Amino acid sequence: QVQMVESGGGLVQAGGSLRLSCTASGLTFDDYAMAWFRQVPGKEREGVSCISWAGGVTNYTDSVKGRFTISRDNAKSTLYLQMNSLKPEDTAMYYCAARKYGGGWFSPEDEYDYWGQGTQVTVSS
Repeated sequence: QVQMVESGGGLVQAGGSLRLSCTASGLTFDDYAMAWFRQVPGKEREGVSCISWAGGVTNYTDSVKGRFTISRDNAKSTLYLQMNSLKPEDTAMYYCAARKYGGGWFSPEDEYDYWGQGTQVTVSS
């Protein structure tokens, strides 16, 4: 049974930092490209960042470039998102997602095989 558990969300002031983690079990982690998505109530889910299975290719949505860094530790089956210089508009529920044999580019949501339950990030102004 595959599980993906996010952690690290919370409340932070604008300009602050958070590091999200997503730990996977029940799958061969390095067979999967990974991604972070976020969603605000009433809006569509948005791809934030993605990383290839070996970590060599990464991509970011324009609004987070230069502020967020995605990484992975395959030995720990864990995906990370370091978020710096946070802004109120980064407030959302953040989800990790896994796509088998995917690359380091965003794919349509229905092509991801597994999703975490989400972790809330709230940035106050």
